[in-house]
Parts: sequence; C-alpha cells; structure tokens
Amino acid sequence: MSITRILIGIDESKYADHAAEYGFKLARKFDAAVGIVSIIEPLSAAVTPMGDTAFGLPFDGVNDVNNVDIMNAQNQSADALLNRIVDKYSEGLPVTQYTDYGTSADGIINCAAQFGADLIIVGTHHRSGFDRLLMGSVAEEVIRNSKVPVLVVPMNEE
Repeated sequence: MSITRILIGIDESKYADHAAEYGFKLARKFDAAVGIVSIIEPLSAAVTPMGDTAFGLPFDGVNDVNNVDIMNAQNQSADALLNRIVDKYSEGLPVTQYTDYGTSADGIINCAAQFGADLIIVGTHHRSGFDRLLMGSVAEEVIRNSKVPVLVVPMNEE
C-alpha cells in the first residue's frame, strides 16, 4: 500500500487548520500530491416575500438576487480559505483546490473520488452528547461512507 494522493477537508475552524497542517506534513513524508476541499453548505436568505400592494402579488426575483449574493459571498469565503491554507502550509507543494456544494461529508467523499485520493484527512470538533446529536459529526459521516481510509486528526486543547 502506498499513499500518493491525500485529500484534506477544511473549514474555518482551528481544528481543520490543525488537520491541514498535519496533512501537509504527512504529504511531504510520503511525497504525496495534496488536494484540499472546502464545502459550501446550502444557505438561503431569510427574506419575507414582498408583494405588490395593488394586487397582492409577490415580486419575482427578490429571493433570487439575495441567494445569488449569498452564493457569491460563500464562494469568495471558500476561495479565501483555500488560498490561506495553501499559503500557510504548502511551501511549494502543488495543491489541487476543490469547492463543493452540499453536505460536508458527501462533498468531501465526492472530491476524494474525483481527486483519486488514497487517504482523506479531517479534523474533529470534539463534540459530544447533545451537541453531537444536533450538529452531527462530519468526521464520523466521512468515516462511515468513505471507500478510502480516513485519518481524523484530533486537537488537544489546554
């Protein structure tokens, strides 16, 4: 078995940043190609439909404009995150960047297949109990559904 392609799932958290640092160090040890992915989860504007006061009909396009603005902002944020991670940890390593839309676990798994990853690396938020019940665990979902090995990188906080 050899590890030649590592995909690192990232978000804005310090846990993902820690996992990215670990993943790039591991890639250097194995002389592996690196892919990083940021997932944009669906988010829509909470806009109250506006109506034409004369006929009581909704104006078309109000939600579309706001959703386009939100998607553009999410794309810019994802691009900035990917670039920040590359600048911080790649040190000249070639990196393939992915942005996917949907649920985080599915997006990471889909990008791993697209990249041809031998290993997926994700961080963990250390949620447990009620928090985990409400929020779920991206790392756990990736582990359960991935066809390649997954390395979950914990972060010890003091």
